[in-house]
Amino acid sequence: MVTTFQPSTVLALGTLRAVHHIAFNVKDMQASRHFYGTFLGLHELTGDEVPTTLKDLVAEGKVANFVTPDGVVIDLFWEPELAPPNLDPHQQFTRANHLAFDVAPEAFDQVVEVLQHSQVTIDHGPVTRPTGRGIYFYDPDGFLLEVRCDP
Repeated sequence: MVTTFQPSTVLALGTLRAVHHIAFNVKDMQASRHFYGTFLGLHELTGDEVPTTLKDLVAEGKVANFVTPDGVVIDLFWEPELAPPNLDPHQQFTRANHLAFDVAPEAFDQVVEVLQHSQVTIDHGPVTRPTGRGIYFYDPDGFLLEVRCDP
């Protein structure tokens, strides 16, 4: 079934500016840190580079953050009880936590309004943190997405 959205319940082309970050659930944090940092050669955020909201989780070894050369952040969330990958390759997206899109701060409230008045299922939010504001919702296949803005 295809859902038809009314013009007042869709985001204008260009509202989403870029991918801000993507978060993956990982079973083995050390192996994943090695893969993203050593094998792929991505810069791991440490010290003052770690977002304030994640400092405790990073210190506890529950989260690691990497940045791509174009500035996209990859967050790794340690989930030691994570089930093995699904044998059906069409189900592999379940390994990821969420995909976040960045919007201008002045567009955030309009995005929230569109989401709240659409048929999109909202997981939680909007939330306000020192690192910005965000709202979490699901795509038609149940993949968690976030729209966020800087403070």
